[in-house]
Formats: sequence, structure tokens, C-alpha cells
Amino acid sequence: MNSNKCNLREGYYTMTPIRWTIFGAICVVVLGALIFFSRDDSVDVTNLDASKAVSQTENEIGDIVYGNASSKVLLIEYGDFQCPGCAAAYPQLSQIKEMYKDQIGFVFRHFPLTTIHPNALAAATVAEAAGLQGKFWEMHDKLYENQTSWSDIDPSKREDVFTGYAKELSLDMDKFTEDLASSKVTNKVARDRAFGNKVGVSSTPTVFINDTKLTDEETSDLTGSNGEKVMDKLDAALKANNIEPPKRP
Repeated sequence: MNSNKCNLREGYYTMTPIRWTIFGAICVVVLGALIFFSRDDSVDVTNLDASKAVSQTENEIGDIVYGNASSKVLLIEYGDFQCPGCAAAYPQLSQIKEMYKDQIGFVFRHFPLTTIHPNALAAATVAEAAGLQGKFWEMHDKLYENQTSWSDIDPSKREDVFTGYAKELSLDMDKFTEDLASSKVTNKVARDRAFGNKVGVSSTPTVFINDTKLTDEETSDLTGSNGEKVMDKLDAALKANNIEPPKRP
């Protein structure tokens, strides 16, 4: 067992003190024990390539790509807004996606660990509803930057908190409320989850470069160090596609 991870096994939850100290936990859950919503089973991603960004259609929300959407190199994170490890990786991933935005595309896909994070699914729908008004990344950032303010809040009170964030982003509140319950948003989160299952995601954050899954050691470098191992992998992928990596500070 990797002592740097949160583990949910046989119905109990354990956490190493050292990882809480640096908020670098990678929240792990046995896939068979995850509780999501039943429509996951009806989301068919068999014919979709998880290593490619999904295009938006009239009826479906596509992957929202930060940076160069046409790049041959895609950095994909499967994350949970309530996961401490994801919040710990967020600052470094933000710097990386900004540094590499001209060379790569960055995609965030939802993988809420609902058995241990009761507000994660709601947060995912909030982000996607904001995305329908062009504010996905703004809400994504706000949820991570304020995670400690809402992660443990009673579900009966979280609506006020998330609505407050939407108002801060100057969203159309009538549309936002309507979109929260829309099938577009529900299907998008379910599709992300189905993609995660398809490619063997069992923890958050899990990061891929195209179809290559980063190791636990490489992902942990986002929380315990400066992310250099991830940048090394990105540079190698860019060079393999004849793309010059950006200069690092």
C-alpha cells in the first residue's frame, strides 16, 4: 500500500498524518465501492477515445480545453473538487497549464469520490453549469481555492455557498439554476466518470499525457515538489511530436 494515499478499503478510511501535513494526499477508493449515479451504466464511451478531447455538439457538452486545443499533446486530469490531494496539486497544475498553454491542451474531467466526498458531485455540476456560460475555469479555480470553506459543509447549506460563487462570477442566475438540473450537465459529468472507469482511474488526482498514465511518483511531484517530473514527461511528449517545449523559469 502506498502510504502517500488516502485509502477506502473494506469500509474504513485511513490517512497518513504526514500527507495531511502537506495536503498532498491522493484520495484512493476501491472502484467497486464507489457510489455514483446509476446513469453511469448507460453512458457508452466504447467508441470514444479517452486520450482525445470530446467536441461539443448541440446536445452534449464537450471537453473544455485550456490552451492549445489543436495540439497533439493533451494533459488530462481526472479530479474531484473535494479531494485534498487535488487541491494540493491545483497550484502546480495551474502553473504548468499556463506555462505550456501554447504547446498543449489541458482537460479536466470529473471523477467525484462520492463515498468519502459528499459534496464532490454537486461541485462538479456547479462547474459544468458555469461552463455553459463560459466560466468553467473561473469556477474550477474558485472551488479549489475555497475548498476548505465548503468541503465539510452540510449538504443543505452548500447551495447557498455555490450560488454565492456563481454571483461572484456574474453568472445569469436563472440560467445557472436551470443548467444545474439539466441533462447536459448530468451527462457530461457521467461521461467523464465513464471515461475514468474505461482507462482504469482509481484515485484522484490521476493525470494522463495523451494515453499515458503518470505514475504515482510523478503525480505526487505535483504536491510535494515543483512538478518537474510532470514537465519532463510533457517535454518528452512535445519533442516526440516535433514541438519545442517552452523555456522553464
